[in-house]
Amino acid sequence: MQVLKITAKGLTTSFRYPFFMQGVQPTFEMPPPATIYGHIASALGEWFDPESVRFAVLFRYQRKMEELEHTHILSPATGRLPGTNIPKALVGNVNPFRREILFMPEMTLYVNRPEWAEAFRHPRYAVALGRSQDLFTYTAVKIVDLRWSDHAYFEHTLAPYSFAQRTAMGFTALMPRFLDYGRNRFPSFGRYVVIHRRVHTRDFLRYAGEEEPSFWVDPESEEVGGDLLGLAFHTWVGKDESTVPLA
Repeated sequence: MQVLKITAKGLTTSFRYPFFMQGVQPTFEMPPPATIYGHIASALGEWFDPESVRFAVLFRYQRKMEELEHTHILSPATGRLPGTNIPKALVGNVNPFRREILFMPEMTLYVNRPEWAEAFRHPRYAVALGRSQDLFTYTAVKIVDLRWSDHAYFEHTLAPYSFAQRTAMGFTALMPRFLDYGRNRFPSFGRYVVIHRRVHTRDFLRYAGEEEPSFWVDPESEEVGGDLLGLAFHTWVGKDESTVPLA
């Protein structure tokens, strides 16, 4: 099966937790699906129907650090500006907070839309991932033929929540899955497993009577112990199951 494979690199990025507003802004260690949807839409230059589009992602960074930022919290005001007759509209205070930053990030994105290759070779808008100031550069855009295999390894990736029943190599995260712009940016969330360290599917926990799962693998990836890199594909809407062929 053919998919589009995009490699992008940047200097910094940050994926904020949506429920933190002041004081501190921790970052997800993996771009949330909603962020990836926006990233793809930026390259295309328009919102796209997510119904039949699936993606897999690999994401690495060299180090996590903190920086000090500030926001202006505004509220309605009365009275006039000092020394003038101009009425005040708003008043505000500077609120400093600490933001977690991921340094030297690199993302490899797989999308089951090989026909979108030219959009990533000539993106419509500035390439960014995370905040608008976190600019990225596409270093490779190609089409690859994936293989279907009954064994693989996973690393530096976002895996489906079902992986939590198979391995302890990773941690679970509740992430923004999709923002519905047709419903005033109504958010939906999904549970995922963030995997950094390598894990082979031969080490997965098995249950009696179940069928052996199969996975898409990247034939261009490094072979480790006879296994190729496995890809966990996700959707933004509907059922999300990485071991279903992308027909």
